[in-house]
Amino acid sequence: MESSKPIIGLTGGIGAGKSTVAAEFGRQGCLVIDSDSLNREVLRRPEVLARLRQWWGPEVVDEKGLPNAARIAEIVFADPASRKRLEELTHPLIAQVRADMIRAVREDQAVKAVILDSPLLIESNLDRLCHAIIFVEASEAQRLHRVSASRKWTEEQMRGREKWQTALEVKRARADFIIDNDGPPDRLRPQVSVILEEITSRFKGGPLSSASRG
Repeated sequence: MESSKPIIGLTGGIGAGKSTVAAEFGRQGCLVIDSDSLNREVLRRPEVLARLRQWWGPEVVDEKGLPNAARIAEIVFADPASRKRLEELTHPLIAQVRADMIRAVREDQAVKAVILDSPLLIESNLDRLCHAIIFVEASEAQRLHRVSASRKWTEEQMRGREKWQTALEVKRARADFIIDNDGPPDRLRPQVSVILEEITSRFKGGPLSSASRG
C-alpha cells in the first residue's frame, strides 16, 4: 500500500501493553488504527452476524443483537478450521476499512505517522504494509499481571491464546525498534518521542530496515 506517511506496526506478547504504547503515539500526532476495534465494528455488521448465526447457531448473538464475543472466541480458539473461516470473512472487510483510514489522512499534515495496533501483525501479514516495526517488551510476570487485572484471565488462558501467535523471539527479531514497557506509563513518552522522530526523519517511502517486508 502506498502511503505518504510512515506506517508503523506494533507487535509483542499478550499483555505487553501495545495499546498503551499506541495511545502514546496518538498523543504525539499519529493516527492509531486499532485492529481489535475494527474487528468489533465488522462483526456488528448485519450481513456478518447473519453469516455467523448460520454457521454456529443463535448463541453467537447476544440478547441485544450484538456479537457474543466470548462464544465466538470459544469456537474459533478451539477449532482452527472455524478460525480460518471467520478470518476469510472478516479480514477483507477490515482491510478495506484500514485502507480507507490511511487514505483519509494522506494529505493531513498534522498526522505524523500511521500506527497499526494489531495482536496478529505478523500472523496476518500486516507487517508487509509497515515501513517500521516496533516490538513492545514486557516481562512475562508483568504481562500476566496485566491480563489478570484487565481481562480476568488465568495463566492457562494467556498461554492458550499465545500458542496461536508467532513466538516472541521471532517477533522481536523482526522488529526495527524495541520499546520497554515493563514499568510505569510515564516511561513511554521519551521512548516514543525518540523513535517517532527517527522514523519520520528517515522515511523515504520504503521500509527503514534493509530487509524486505514482502
